[in-house]
Amino acid sequence: MVRRIDVTGAGGVRLAAWEFADPPKSRETDGPPGGVLLLHGLMGRASHWAGTARWLAERHRAVALDQRAHGQSDKPPEGPFTRDAYVDDAEAALVQLGLAPAVLIGHSMGALTAWQLAAKRPDLVRALIICDMRASALGAASQREWEDWFKAWPVPFATLADVRKWFGEDDPWVERPNPSRGEFFAEVMTEGPDGWRPVFDREQMLKSRETWVFDAHWEDLAQVQCPALVVRGLDGELGRAESQEMVRVLPRGAYAEVADAGHLVHYDQPEAWREAIQPFLDGVLTGQGQDLTG
Repeated sequence: MVRRIDVTGAGGVRLAAWEFADPPKSRETDGPPGGVLLLHGLMGRASHWAGTARWLAERHRAVALDQRAHGQSDKPPEGPFTRDAYVDDAEAALVQLGLAPAVLIGHSMGALTAWQLAAKRPDLVRALIICDMRASALGAASQREWEDWFKAWPVPFATLADVRKWFGEDDPWVERPNPSRGEFFAEVMTEGPDGWRPVFDREQMLKSRETWVFDAHWEDLAQVQCPALVVRGLDGELGRAESQEMVRVLPRGAYAEVADAGHLVHYDQPEAWREAIQPFLDGVLTGQGQDLTG
């Protein structure tokens, strides 16, 4: 079962939320009320969380959100694509879907949205999982690299096989063949008369990114009062030293890492990803597992 639920975000933007499995019929063993909201990263979409959402749904209601300008949600020509807009959208989703107090699971930009919402509305967030997102500022050089990278995309792609090959092998950002990366980008393409193009607008992605890439986000992190797990892929963008500093700054932080995984941790190693976060989830969702926070 895949079910779409429309949510009204900040400024009336229509957002698509998705359940990829039926929630449990009985809550007797589910622990406290509430559910799980999954937030994808920049250029992602809710369906990237389908595998995670399905095993979460064995015991809890799990919903993945297409954030503004992504997936099947609205892509307002003039935005806004500010941090406040993304955070307010996630807040609206929690309230309208009845998920609070929720566990937020975010990847990359979605993780930043998650911890900023947890800092802003602690009453709505029971726990937080941060997947491969840095708290430090990335700077102007990083934004220019992204601008150049977007220009290098050979769009339109003739076939989805071409998409998988370019992003998995030919993209100059790929150090070695990475089939899961090819699959990740194939998931965000749509077919038109001239071939396959991304479902998002690349200029809107740059506008979304420029609202956080120049700033550090340590203060927001320090205001997160709920249990929080920082997860990194060993070959991802979040380094070990920074991840451990994030754990230290978080009042109730914990750490996990996934071997043989890059930035797309949950896509690269889905079983290891589950093993990394399951003990933490057991602790905060059911009260029966080990709370790994210090």
